[in-house]
Formats: sequence, structure tokens, C-alpha cells
Amino acid sequence: MTGVLIQVRLGSTRLPGKALLPLEGRPLIAHAMSALRGVEADHWALITDPDSAEALRPIAREGDYELFVGDPLHVLNRYVAAARSFEVTTIVRATGDNPLVSATLAQSACDLHRQENADLTGWDDLPVGTGVEVVERAALEMAHSESVDPYEHEHVTPFLYRRQDRFRVVRRAADGRYRMPDAQITVDTHDDYLRVQRLFGERYRGTPIEIEEVIEWLRGEQSSRNAGGAP
Repeated sequence: MTGVLIQVRLGSTRLPGKALLPLEGRPLIAHAMSALRGVEADHWALITDPDSAEALRPIAREGDYELFVGDPLHVLNRYVAAARSFEVTTIVRATGDNPLVSATLAQSACDLHRQENADLTGWDDLPVGTGVEVVERAALEMAHSESVDPYEHEHVTPFLYRRQDRFRVVRRAADGRYRMPDAQITVDTHDDYLRVQRLFGERYRGTPIEIEEVIEWLRGEQSSRNAGGAP
């Protein structure tokens, strides 16, 4: 069984409550949720901390997502507990500050993950904020039981990346049309949010913005910047 599990909390120090910021009449997190409904899965859930749960509950309900409330600091623990609760064996791991995450690329990562019988899979060289990781619950269970490093607890998958002699980690360069390794479209600061607002204002038509349009917009912005124009 596969679960799309989006980690999200509202206590960000750089941009508090960013998951709830409005984008074209909807909360930012709702766009990530809508996009990832396009992935073939058995469960879709927001996984969050106790302080964020009540604000996110109606958004989860409206988007037909489940809500899992777990450890406020130990995100690895939160993922393992959620996977156990939903009885999923494969996790599509996404984050709530990426309203332009691509279902197309997430699904192709899932397909590659199965083909390679991998423990952890992802595409390299994408614009930051458009991709996901696909990871086996069994691998995260091992990380959870063995890791004593707070960094590995907070960031979930470094335990696997650091031990590729034990885990099958598959990282492949993305298709050339999607490669923009120096670009980012995640929302981490207020400036990031204003930039994403611009993109949505120009490209959003009521359905998730496809990765091809995101890439086209980013390349146009890059060309304008290189020419000395306004961003």
C-alpha cells in the first residue's frame, strides 16, 4: 500500500503559518494537496504536530485528506507512526511549503522506485520545490530504531543517504526538459511567497499548474533577470 504523506506545521520561524497563506483564494497547502491527488495511492494525509492540528483539520477534510498528529519535533517518528497507522508500506514524502509540487514527477518517481526495488528514490536536478521522495516504511523503521542523530530525526531520510551500503538509494537525473538545478520555487520566506503569488497570478486556472508551465515560467524569469529586467 502506498501513502502520500505531506509533512506540514504552522510554527515556521522564518514565515509562521505559511501553509495557510492565501494563493488564488485557497490556502497554500491546499495546492500541494490538490496536485498530489494525481498520484496513484491508497492514502493521502497531512502529518502535523499538535499545535497545528486544529487549523489544518478543516483543510484536510475539504481536500479529502486524512490528518495525522504526531511528535512535534521528531519528524522521522511522525512519519513512521503515520505509516503504521495507515498500514502503508511505501511513502510518497512531500512537504507543505511546495504548492507547485508535480504529480507527474511524483508518479514517475513511484514507478522508478518499484522498477528498481529501491528503499529510497528521487529525481535530481529539478527546481527545488517540485519533487518528492519515495521511501519504504521498512527503511524508515530501521532509521527510527537506530538513529540517535537529531538531524536525522528532523530531516527523515539522511540516515538512508548516509548508509548506501545498507540501503538501495536510487537518485537519477530528471528528464532534460525538467532540469533546472539552480532554480527553486519552494516557499521559505516572505519573498518566496510573493514570487509564488506572481506565478499563480499568471498561470493558475483552477487546476494544479503542470511542471511544464512551471519550468517555462522559471525560464522566462531567468531570461528577464539575465537581461536586466524586472523579475
